[in-house]
Amino acid sequence: MKKLLLATATAITLAMSPAQADTTQGVSDTEVVIGGHHDLSGIFAAFSVPAVTAANLYFEEINAAGGVHGRKIRYITEDHGYQAPKAVQAVNKLINRDKVFAMLLSLGTPMNIAAFKLQEPKGIPNVSPLTAARQMVEAPIDNRYAGTASYYDQMYKGVPWMKANHGSSVVCAMYIPSDFGKEIQAGAKDAAEKEGMKWGAESTHKPDETDFTGALGKMREAGCDLVTTALGVRQTITLLGTAKKMGLEGMNFMGASASFHTAIAKVPGGITEGYFAGSGWQDLEARVSDPEVGAWVKKYIEKTGEKFPGTGALLGRSAAELFVKALEGAGQDLTHASFRASMESLEFDDKIAGTKVKMGPGDHVAADEVFISQIQGGSWKTLVELK
Repeated sequence: MKKLLLATATAITLAMSPAQADTTQGVSDTEVVIGGHHDLSGIFAAFSVPAVTAANLYFEEINAAGGVHGRKIRYITEDHGYQAPKAVQAVNKLINRDKVFAMLLSLGTPMNIAAFKLQEPKGIPNVSPLTAARQMVEAPIDNRYAGTASYYDQMYKGVPWMKANHGSSVVCAMYIPSDFGKEIQAGAKDAAEKEGMKWGAESTHKPDETDFTGALGKMREAGCDLVTTALGVRQTITLLGTAKKMGLEGMNFMGASASFHTAIAKVPGGITEGYFAGSGWQDLEARVSDPEVGAWVKKYIEKTGEKFPGTGALLGRSAAELFVKALEGAGQDLTHASFRASMESLEFDDKIAGTKVKMGPGDHVAADEVFISQIQGGSWKTLVELK
């Protein structure tokens, strides 16, 4: 499938005429057009849908105040339903029909990797994708900008912390065998090897799989006391509920940032209680007393009618602010070159994500921190920040 997607993307790229290679596409005197390919209907819709909402609400504020250097921001989104072939089609439309200047918040590791084949010949920046895979900032990194520390680093730092603080000794993995899942599995396995921990067992799962009884039985037989997970949001909830029913109380579960979602913490009945996650940002609930955070939460609730902004909204708002700051720094003469220079000069406190943003030449990861959190009392509690 991966070879087919890359071949399709390559064929589309080769079909482009030289005249299409306009490095300032998507920019006029009055507007900058950006795009994003999203999972608005699949297993990670809980990330994409609120992320798009929050980003657009922020852009509406910026536009109402006159835009950035007189340009309004127009954000065009396409749904791929977490299906890579649809993502390639969406990216082709956004680049060649909509003529977007940049991609923002695009979701999915396999989807972004396939999209690079279309984006990079035109120098289209890829900003804060909704994936923390290392490939998002692998060479060539000129137009690749990640929002947070990678899945790999989250696991590579998280597993040793679980050993030191919870006595974990036998590490296992349950994951979707895509670039997304393999990244998390690799971080956990490499960390286990480095720490002299036993690698017990692993199981792979389809994105729509819902029965984890057999896989959990395999984990129990292997003596796993730490199971790392890379599954969809609903799958994670189902997995944890099944583990509770099976009485696997001595088995800890830990995900990366793709599992660090408000919806997982808020499941009634304590089904997900005790679940750990490594992530590149902090949950909102404990930080609403911060004036800037509290003001945004209030505004978001008023605009959407939701009870509280979840993880997807946090990521959307955070990425939108970063993008606007880059546009401001790029100046009136907005080109891909001036945008890249501005991105590499950004340094500020991201109050919404609870991180410190700093980038430079050769460093296109906005925030490097890894936070370990646990679901306690139906909410995510930040336990430690790992450097």
